[in-house]
Amino acid sequence: MAGSKDEGLSRLEILCAEHGLRMTGQRRVIARVLSEARDHPDVEELHRRAHRVDSNISLSTVYRTVNLFEKKGILERHAFGSGRGRYEAAQRDHHDHLIDITTGRVIEFQSAEIEKLQEAIARELGYSLVGHKLELYGEPVDKKKSARKS
Repeated sequence: MAGSKDEGLSRLEILCAEHGLRMTGQRRVIARVLSEARDHPDVEELHRRAHRVDSNISLSTVYRTVNLFEKKGILERHAFGSGRGRYEAAQRDHHDHLIDITTGRVIEFQSAEIEKLQEAIARELGYSLVGHKLELYGEPVDKKKSARKS
């Protein structure tokens, strides 16, 4: 929408405003870096990216900000088997994850067949499915192909 007050804001900045968060300059940088991420960065990687934009952003600021964003439901934290938190924006279209255990690369995917199967399993067990998280862990069948994609 031309002339909209949200014009030029990242998706996460808009979510922050909707949740009534005060947006400091550093929070704005962190929100934009997360919005632009095409991967699932951990706090250290997020700090490296944000620090390139604003060298005054400390690692502790990034930790506090992602904790706040997660608490407010703006970010989702994933461990992907490693124990360290990796983040992505919440409230996106539903998707699942395949994690390459050799590189740590996270591949997002959607499968209507998996969704139907999960619903059917829940029904068979006497439940109505209200949500789920699916994480698959694997290693590439063709290691050469995977190395070129990383």
